[in-house]
Amino acid sequence: MRDVYIIGVGNTACGRFPDKAAHILAREAAWAAVQDSGIHARKIEIAFCGHVYQGMGVGQRALKDIGLVGQPTINVEGACGSGTLSLWEAWRTIAYGQYDIALALGVENLSRILSGGPLPLEEDDLEVSIGMGMPGLYAIRASKYMSEYGVTLEQLAEVVVKSRYHASLNPLAQYRKPTTVEEVLNAPVIADPLTRNMCCPVGDAAAAAVLCSEEHVGELAKKTPIKILGCVAQSGKYSSPTGLTCDPSENVWRTSQMAYEMAGLGPEDMDVAEIHDAFSIAEMMVVESLGFCEKGEGATLIDEKSTWVGGDKVAVNPSGGLLSRGHPVGATGLLQTAEIVRQLREEVEPERQVKDAKVGIIETMGGAQPAMDGITCVVSILGK
Repeated sequence: MRDVYIIGVGNTACGRFPDKAAHILAREAAWAAVQDSGIHARKIEIAFCGHVYQGMGVGQRALKDIGLVGQPTINVEGACGSGTLSLWEAWRTIAYGQYDIALALGVENLSRILSGGPLPLEEDDLEVSIGMGMPGLYAIRASKYMSEYGVTLEQLAEVVVKSRYHASLNPLAQYRKPTTVEEVLNAPVIADPLTRNMCCPVGDAAAAAVLCSEEHVGELAKKTPIKILGCVAQSGKYSSPTGLTCDPSENVWRTSQMAYEMAGLGPEDMDVAEIHDAFSIAEMMVVESLGFCEKGEGATLIDEKSTWVGGDKVAVNPSGGLLSRGHPVGATGLLQTAEIVRQLREEVEPERQVKDAKVGIIETMGGAQPAMDGITCVVSILGK
């Protein structure tokens, strides 16, 4: 396979923008990525657009106003992993030699379809039909995890404190006000033990990346090109023949192990990570599955503040993550990608810049269904 590089990224701010249709948000992000790359838009040979709820042909509607018509544009859906699934598609079409320049795009406008509350799920799923939503699912995971490893509510709240602090330094984040453990714990309970502040918000945004082959990176790249060292997408396996509540850890572990092998690196080589912390318990589970610590030690990293920017281990979610930067479903994976690219280029705000960052990892999880450990997991490793 050929080496593939990211030569441009762009994204909108995260927030509630009910007056902006999804294709408008996507157009802004795509154009920002093209401008960041410095290439002419018509050099893009193929595009992939990740989204979940935005209707027919949103990728084509987004790109026509920046002159991108005629080329293949494929709309991609992989639940919350849709954005990084479009990155995976763009990466492999170049890596396998089919095209040289591709655009990965992700978008979601949730405030147009939701006034609040959890995302609508498939009603023919057994758990959903009896009232299970994503907050309830993660609440059960949290309760089990707390029971097994002695984790406290205060430790769950500390995840949010870190997230809000990082987001307070990110001008594109949805929630930019720092918080305290007490404020997190005193927020209304959504699904015991998770309070509202332990759950990601409803919001809107778009993000995009321009990718090119190794043959063209020298002539095209205007900024430091970021190499895709590993990029793997997987679906969940059966979690149990009898259990209804799934743990996504196996899917994340398996996908990340494949990405590490592709990159020729390990968890100890990662400087910065953007992970899928849709609920505060998810950060503890994911850092373990990515190999940053042993099983049951995710809370220890929180206590030690070692995953904060400036900590002594990999910096986790310097953007604020899903909890605070926001989780506009289809855009999330490419928001994570844009953050890692800018971290490696040393382009983010000084207060949240990870010092001497050379390698970053992106983990995005998508969806859940009975007796399976997640619908989609995509793990990418980027380096300069």
